[in-house]
Amino acid sequence: MAKNAIIFHGTGGNPDVAWYPWLDRRLTARGYRVARPYYPGINVEPIADFLPMVLAAHAFDAETVLVGHSAGAALLLALLEHLDAPVSQAILVAGYATRPNESDEPVLQASYDWDRIRSRVDDICFINSVHDPYGCDAAQGRMMFDHLGGTQIVRDEGHFGDYDQVYDSFELVDRLIA
Repeated sequence: MAKNAIIFHGTGGNPDVAWYPWLDRRLTARGYRVARPYYPGINVEPIADFLPMVLAAHAFDAETVLVGHSAGAALLLALLEHLDAPVSQAILVAGYATRPNESDEPVLQASYDWDRIRSRVDDICFINSVHDPYGCDAAQGRMMFDHLGGTQIVRDEGHFGDYDQVYDSFELVDRLIA
């Protein structure tokens, strides 16, 4: 079975910003088939409408690694809950499971089946900052960790890439992927 990686961008983003192209190149060099889909509807369309499109657009199996940043990480929670079979790994960067600020967050579900999510991923990792300008902070990472286990990594590196935060590479994420 070939190893697959799917990198999901955040709200208002696209697959060609921040560290996503860099990680794509690194994983491709290691033999992964990498997808960096463009989802302009992420965190714009309600998750109940958006999720079926994402599920239908990709193949998920025991050799799949999912990486999500910000709203892309929040999307991974819903995605994992609705998969038919487990994936190898999920890395949620600046992720969140509850509203991190005053903005509407249509990417979030009203609730999560934490046991089902846990059963759909062999290894899960949360990377959050102590201080995140959008509230996708270490407390959000801790809440998800408390529900799901895995590994929580706390840094103090803002949002790990944003319109005003250059973050062209992300060695930590590359090292975490087997």
